[in-house]
Amino acid sequence: MDEIIDILDEFGNYTGKTCLKSIAHKYGYFHPTIHVWLYTSDYKILLQKRALTKKVFPGLWDISVAGHIAAGENTIIGAVREIQEEIDYTINPDDLYKIGVRKHQINHNNGIIDNEYHHIFIAELKTPIEDLIIQKEEVDEIKLFDLQTIITTKNLKNILLPQYHDYYSFVYDKIVEKLK
Repeated sequence: MDEIIDILDEFGNYTGKTCLKSIAHKYGYFHPTIHVWLYTSDYKILLQKRALTKKVFPGLWDISVAGHIAAGENTIIGAVREIQEEIDYTINPDDLYKIGVRKHQINHNNGIIDNEYHHIFIAELKTPIEDLIIQKEEVDEIKLFDLQTIITTKNLKNILLPQYHDYYSFVYDKIVEKLK
């Protein structure tokens, strides 16, 4: 879906300008996104398998929920909305714990220039995954993996991206900290 998003400067500040997501990806405009990592009390992490129709990383087991923040939308509201859209999970905004913001830049082979600021949240998944309903346009499957999975990606195939090991380690540490 081509939505209107805010344009950020290279430091993550809002510029007051907006554009379509496709334009931001065409010209490499920085824009805000959310990453939500959902974990369970028994040290599991929910990962989603990206739909094969996705333009980047189709079929990859990826972050629990990720998406673009709509123009003018608060990051927490955007996170709640994306969680609801992608896996039909209603979460209280107070249950989202923001652990940071990450600058991310990558040029994909298909011409998409992803210059994003990821607003990163963690939250405990308090419902069985069998009760979740995936958005077929975005997600092919969801599954609980051992939490250790996110720090052992170099040994795995098609689960997350090993080049982002430092990021996953940061998320892992924050989740373990929350679970103690």
